[in-house]
Amino acid sequence: MINSISSSSSSSTSLGVNLTKELLSLTYRVTCRVAFGESYNYGGSDDSFENNLDEALALLGAFAGRDFFPDSFVGGALDVLTGLNARLEKCFRGFDVFYQRIIDERAAAVESKRLSSELEEKDFTDVLLRLKKDQNVGGGTFTDDNIKAIFMNLFVGGMGAPAATTIWAMTELIRKPKTMRKLQQQIRDYVGNRGKVEEADLNHLQYLKMVTKETLRLHPPESLLVPRESMTHSKINGYDIRPKTRVLVNAWAIGRNPESWDNPEEFLPERFEDGLVDYKGQHYELVPFGAGRRICPGMGLGVALIELALANLLYCFNWELPSEMKEEAMNMDETTGVTVHKKYDLRLVPIKYVTH
Repeated sequence: MINSISSSSSSSTSLGVNLTKELLSLTYRVTCRVAFGESYNYGGSDDSFENNLDEALALLGAFAGRDFFPDSFVGGALDVLTGLNARLEKCFRGFDVFYQRIIDERAAAVESKRLSSELEEKDFTDVLLRLKKDQNVGGGTFTDDNIKAIFMNLFVGGMGAPAATTIWAMTELIRKPKTMRKLQQQIRDYVGNRGKVEEADLNHLQYLKMVTKETLRLHPPESLLVPRESMTHSKINGYDIRPKTRVLVNAWAIGRNPESWDNPEEFLPERFEDGLVDYKGQHYELVPFGAGRRICPGMGLGVALIELALANLLYCFNWELPSEMKEEAMNMDETTGVTVHKKYDLRLVPIKYVTH
């Protein structure tokens, strides 16, 4: 990503670099490497999978009649008339073909290595194929379809949130130059002239962690958390909660609640200076990833990716707005899909930082 921005900056000084595209490309490559053991370029040769992924993310945020009329013919009819069903079927077929090819190729490679005693698990696909073999030997029913479903969860959950959060962080920082300079100074003082920020450095960059928390407070990846549904009848504070009652938790509103936060609409990382409030599910005034046993399983990887990307962007470059744009004129409109992200791409002008 850093090399791509460096090469792009020389030819796009006035318009800036499209950070939205760069960060989506980064998260795509990282997710591919975790899942398949190899990195693919976003916008590269295998664009059929990327197009399917973009379509899937759009469909998950689209209007679906069955969401409003789940037990009625009306919901299904609406989805047929709007073309949603046809789009879903086409998208599903594309994913199914791609994932099956990955599974078949890797299974053949694993068998070849097993015969030559060179087997070494390197990625998520290897682990899932071993689980499939072990389950089937023990009478289980772990199938290729289960593996494909896990791949879908990994890509749908892993693509949008880290990129969207990092984009929001850069947007807030460019509107607060003093805050950006303070964070850059901490990063550059600690890293020195090593050339890049490593994962091992992150625990020493406390202001970076404050900025991350404040970004997650104002811009949680999902405004409404994944719905919870009661399984049995229960009574809470005198209220009868029937089975199959759904609860929607508004993480966006919780993070901006004036009863929990001073000046809740202001981007102020220093509010986390005491370190007492965290996003890991123990403090209910900050729940961007949920809480309890159903907390987001990708939280650790996602936050590490956000912090590492943000730290390197701020270490390697100074940032300015495109010519004639002012901080107060930046568009902060949101739009929803799987995640709450900026409605318009973020374009900023990078100026290469030279270490001494």
